[in-house]
Amino acid sequence: MDISIRDANGDDYESLVPLFQQVHDLHVSERPDLYKENATPVGEEYFKSLLLDDKQHIFLAAFGSDIVGMVVLKEEEIAENSFVNARKVLLVNSLCVADAVRKMGIGKKLMHYVFDFARSLQVDSIELGVSENNPNAIMFYHSIGMTTKSRKMELQWINIP
Repeated sequence: MDISIRDANGDDYESLVPLFQQVHDLHVSERPDLYKENATPVGEEYFKSLLLDDKQHIFLAAFGSDIVGMVVLKEEEIAENSFVNARKVLLVNSLCVADAVRKMGIGKKLMHYVFDFARSLQVDSIELGVSENNPNAIMFYHSIGMTTKSRKMELQWINIP
C-alpha cells in the first residue's frame, strides 16, 4: 500500500469528518460520563482555525485520493520557573487510522513522519495522552518506542465506598 503523508488543507474537512467521528465515538464508548455523543465532534470553523494557527499541525495519510489517517499536533513551550526547566514539547492531540485499513502500518508511518517533524522543530519531547481502556493504542505507542511518562488518576465520587 503506497501511502503518502501531507499537510491538511481547508478542502480536506469533509474527508476528515469520519476520522474525527471515529475517535470521538471511541471516547464516548469508553467514557460516556466525560464525552457526549455528537454527530459533528469537530466543526468546520474549528478545523479551519487549527489550520490557521502556526502552533497546530494536521497531517494526513492518503492512499491515492482517499484520506485513511490523520494526526493532530500542537507545539507547546513550557517556561522555566523555580520548579521546572524550560522545554519545547510536541503534543499529539489525536491520531486516527480508518478502521478499514488498520494494522497496515499507516499509524506507524504517520508517527515516523511526526518524529521527523519534531526533529525539525528541535523539540525536547513528543507527548500524548492515551486511555488506560485502550490497550491496543498503548501497545502501538510502546511498539514505536514511546514510554509511560506519568499516569493521570481519578476517584469518581459515585464510586467512593
